[in-house]
Amino acid sequence: MIDGVNKLYEEDLALQKKQLEFPTIQSTHSLVAKHVTKERWDKLCKHTTKTAGFTLAKAIACAVEFDNQHCGIYAGDWDSYKDFAEVFDPLIQEYHGISADAKHTSDMDFSKITGNVNPEAPVHSTRIRVGRSIDGFGLSPGITREQRVGVEKLFSSASKKFEGELAGTYYPLTGMEESVRQLLVDDHFLFMSGDKNLQASGMERDWPEGRGIFHNVDKTFLVWVNEEDQFRIISMQKGGDVLGVFKCVW
Repeated sequence: MIDGVNKLYEEDLALQKKQLEFPTIQSTHSLVAKHVTKERWDKLCKHTTKTAGFTLAKAIACAVEFDNQHCGIYAGDWDSYKDFAEVFDPLIQEYHGISADAKHTSDMDFSKITGNVNPEAPVHSTRIRVGRSIDGFGLSPGITREQRVGVEKLFSSASKKFEGELAGTYYPLTGMEESVRQLLVDDHFLFMSGDKNLQASGMERDWPEGRGIFHNVDKTFLVWVNEEDQFRIISMQKGGDVLGVFKCVW
């Protein structure tokens, strides 16, 4: 028995050593291949983030596993952008074509929207969506099982307080009845598992636990919980009234 324990210990040490070796990045033309140099890897590969215990290896898993990635990196939590800044900063700057001192600005004031789609234009429907995350919880690639369930509980509780045109029902994927599932499929509301990039990046861990869909009575306001974002908020309606759709998101 002692020999067996020692053998397992030796195998574990060998695995840990292998995990710290500079990886072969299959997507050779990706931004990960350009910005994750051996020097940066050796400096950052042993670090784990505080919020979700995320690592650089997990962040670049898609670029390592697949040969068709353009970017190839995912942040597992807010900490990732800070802790692995030597990789994320130049990669983001090149991807978006921005300078190192660029600042992100957000303006959700719908009153500033002027004009609208010509009502005579043959627009079938309009949809606007935004992604939102809660501070202190991991992002989908790194979020822990407990955090994911915690996010779902927070939303499930909050959604019961929605009033007026936003009032509706939250449908958790876990334990979903077939009749409900089919209805959501028919309405094109249901998100599915099976995307290889989401799987490799860690976004589909513990599927389907902690995930679900909310929609209001009129089916013009949806929230996907713990898909690619913690919350993907979607506003939609028939026709081309962009201002009206944006007001609902705001």
